[in-house]
Amino acid sequence: MKARGVLAVFLILILSLSGFQDSFFLAFSDYMSSENEQVVIGRFDEDIILPCTFKSGSEVVIHWQKQKINVHTYYRGSDHLEKQDSKYTNRTALFHSEIHDGNASLSFRRLSLLDEGNYDCYVSTANGSTRNKVVLKVGAFLTPVMKYEKRNTSSFLICSVFSVYPRPVITWKTDSSTPVSEKNTGEIGPLGSFYINSTQNITGSNSSYECTIKNSLLKQTWMGRWTKEGGLHNKQGEHVSLSCQFGSNFSLLNQDFRVTWSRVENGMSSVLASYLSSSQKMIISEPRLSLNKELISQRDFSVNLINLRLLDSGEYLCNISSSKYTLLTIHTLHVELNQGTASQNRYQWIWAGLAIVVFLILAVSCYAVYNRSNTERSHVSTDERASNTDNAEENMVRHNSLYPAIFSIKTLL
Repeated sequence: MKARGVLAVFLILILSLSGFQDSFFLAFSDYMSSENEQVVIGRFDEDIILPCTFKSGSEVVIHWQKQKINVHTYYRGSDHLEKQDSKYTNRTALFHSEIHDGNASLSFRRLSLLDEGNYDCYVSTANGSTRNKVVLKVGAFLTPVMKYEKRNTSSFLICSVFSVYPRPVITWKTDSSTPVSEKNTGEIGPLGSFYINSTQNITGSNSSYECTIKNSLLKQTWMGRWTKEGGLHNKQGEHVSLSCQFGSNFSLLNQDFRVTWSRVENGMSSVLASYLSSSQKMIISEPRLSLNKELISQRDFSVNLINLRLLDSGEYLCNISSSKYTLLTIHTLHVELNQGTASQNRYQWIWAGLAIVVFLILAVSCYAVYNRSNTERSHVSTDERASNTDNAEENMVRHNSLYPAIFSIKTLL
């Protein structure tokens, strides 16, 4: 064994000078003194460390491969990545400060599903050689959600996960814990992950549904729960409280979550208010809606809607979502006509009608007076014109009667 180690070191020294390290590791991999295998599970688009340890010594050479593909190479105290496969560029790194302590582990950044496979870590020193085998498995479980939809008179729940690998297990059950057969479609994305969409028609008497999605590789479970509260009947002009609370089976410790209140109508939903735990920021788009900040600290996200209108009738949905679950609570609100308000409105219309009649009478009266005044002024003007005409004629007659006398006087002179 000692002779074999000396031979390996001798060959490393010779081939390291001539640049044939890759050929050396392929040709003499059978002469490694030990072999270990570890299984590492990583998450899609996250970082991982592939472990590899060896007995420390001088003249360290480290060579990481995946099925004869060059992943990372180190010798003479520095990295040599000239022959590194392009898909690993800027994604791998060794812990240089720990190499002299026997740590040849590889830091792997931004995992993809294509990185899954068997990796070999070859290490040689002046004291001998070591081979470690690492099996990397990559799982994905991104953006699971539960959505509620209203289509005409039917209601539906949709459980979906945008990117998941390997294919998950989806289960449904009702408030009586009765399993419900799932109806889902699975699609394989460009990176090999699945898109899962499972839909349930929930039109009926059940007051709750639960959807569970399990990823066996990552040992991760996500759950969505939908709960239907009793119908609310209120009068126009009143206020109503819509409840939304966490159950005792759920915890929000060290989790970011979002709360959204919306109104579901004609297959569409309009957001009324939202709350984000990370910033503790609350946004309210409906001015008649309010949340109690003191209750929020107790994980109670109930809201009050004041000055109800007939058009407020409909379904209101509270959505509490985190990375581990989605909780949906639906309320059906019926706003009825308030008889007192109706009578008051009727009297208001009567008074308004009387006011309009009085206004019209006054307007007609004023118009009649105005016309009469114009007529009288017209008659006065006519009489004045007639008087002026008579005066003119009288003056003319006088002028004509005086004209002969004046003419005689002028003749005599």
